[in-house]
Order: sequence, then C-alpha cells, then structure tokens
Amino acid sequence: MPAPFGRVAAALVTPFHPDGSLDPEGAQALAVHLVDRGCDGLVVSGTTGEASTTGDAEKETLLRAVLEAVGDRAAVTAGIGSNDTRHTLELARTAERAGAHGLLAVTPYYSRPTQEGVRRHFGALADGTGLPVMLYDIPGRTGTALARDTVLRLAEHPRIAAVKDAAYDLAASARLIASSGLAYYSGADELNLPLYALGAVGAVSTVANAAPEAVGAVLDAHRRGDTAGATALNARLLPLVEAMTTLAPGTVTAKALLRHLGLPAGPVRLPLLDADRALTDALVRGYLAATAEPAAAG
Repeated sequence: MPAPFGRVAAALVTPFHPDGSLDPEGAQALAVHLVDRGCDGLVVSGTTGEASTTGDAEKETLLRAVLEAVGDRAAVTAGIGSNDTRHTLELARTAERAGAHGLLAVTPYYSRPTQEGVRRHFGALADGTGLPVMLYDIPGRTGTALARDTVLRLAEHPRIAAVKDAAYDLAASARLIASSGLAYYSGADELNLPLYALGAVGAVSTVANAAPEAVGAVLDAHRRGDTAGATALNARLLPLVEAMTTLAPGTVTAKALLRHLGLPAGPVRLPLLDADRALTDALVRGYLAATAEPAAAG
C-alpha cells in the first residue's frame, strides 16, 4: 500500500528561541537535517510539536517555513486537530491555503463525544477541505477511542486516507489494517516494527527527531525481507525509545537530545518543563547505544 504521508515521518518538535518565541529558521534547519537523513515525511504542530501551546498564527508561520525548506522533498502534514469542530476546520483551511500536503486530526478530546459525534467531526473536516486526512487515534490522551465501526464508516470517505495508531491494541489494529483499506501508521515508537509487520505503511515518530536513520533502518530491513536484521536493529533502538517515551513527555526528551546534538530546539513551553541534567544524561546514554556502530566480528 502507498504511504501517502511518507514512510518515516518525524513528529517535528517546534523550535523556540531562548525567550520562548517561535524560531521559524530553526524549524527550517531541523527539517532539512531530518529529510537529509531519511525522513520522507514531517508532521508539524502535532503533540510533539507543542500544538496545545502554540497559537494559530504561529502554526501557520511554522508550516509555511517547513514547506519552504523541504516541501519539494518530503510530505509535510499539518496537525490541525482540536476538540472544536469549527476551529479544526479553520486550522485545516489555513493549512490548505499554506500548501500543506495533508492533515493530521486527533480524536476530539476532553468533551468525550459519542462515536457518532466523532464520525461527524471527522466527516465535516474531510468535507471541508481538499486534502487527505490522517485520523489520530490516541485514547490514552483524548479519553475517546476510535471504534472499529467508526473507522470503517470514515474509510468510505475519499479524503480520509490514513490512521495514526497509538491505541496500543495490536489485535484490533491488525483487523482494521486488513479490512479498512486505510494506510496505517504507527504513532507509538515502541510499536513501529510490530505494526509494520502487520501491514502498516510507516511511522509518525517522535524518536526520529533525534535518530532518524535508526528509525528508518528498522523499517528498511523489514521491507527487504530481513526480519532477523529488523529485529536486531529494533532491539538496539529500544533503549532510546524507552528513555524518550517513559522518562518524560516526548517533546521534553526530543528537545533535550536535539540541544545535546547542537540542533535547533530551544526550550519547551509551560506547563512542560525542560529536562534536567540527570534526564539528559540518561537520554544521551540511550542515544549512544542506539546509534553506535556495531562491533566488528572477530
């Protein structure tokens, strides 16, 4: 199945200046760095991109900057999800005018809508723009899961093209990958390889901010039919994945590693807190383990 939003899509952090203001030039430099290292997709203004603490104008500025930098070399997807259907549509139309290649929309959060409300929300979004839509299923954050019947009904819409899956239910995902006709993306780095083996087309990866080649190498090996190699590469990557996803929110850990690597990141915005020295040291240890060259045999 084609990968309409890229195959290795980094969930891009949003770089800020030291004073907390948006750093569009830093975002451009980071986008170029990631695409040069194998990311064929970027998602801006997602969870890792601190969408909840950036304003609408900042989101548009960020999107335009990334598109200018790499829009001819990678699929650039705009995160436009909110818990307000009207606001989601406004963000989507702005992203379309800016030139986004696709839209990522999370299941409405906090209000806990019924499945019919969820279906109508996404249906209104798909009806209201001309861009392909990736549904984002992450019930641990939103409080509302995408039910199987809801996904199957939404899959009938010609502009609903994909699902970013962070539901942590491999059995349910396998059934929907087989029956929905949608392109499935792992939205949880620890499940990139299992979901890919089940038929997902790629990953929207927080870890790819810091280790894009390592994330891509796992999927590349599996695609070549080297399942043993993919398993070994995944095992090397898992300590970094675990550190980045369990020690603090992914935005915090990704920005800490990017700062360590001398790449644009800047601080996080409250209520998140930047990584302290102990956390950064733990992250660096995981990064070095995941990216070190294997020892030569003999």
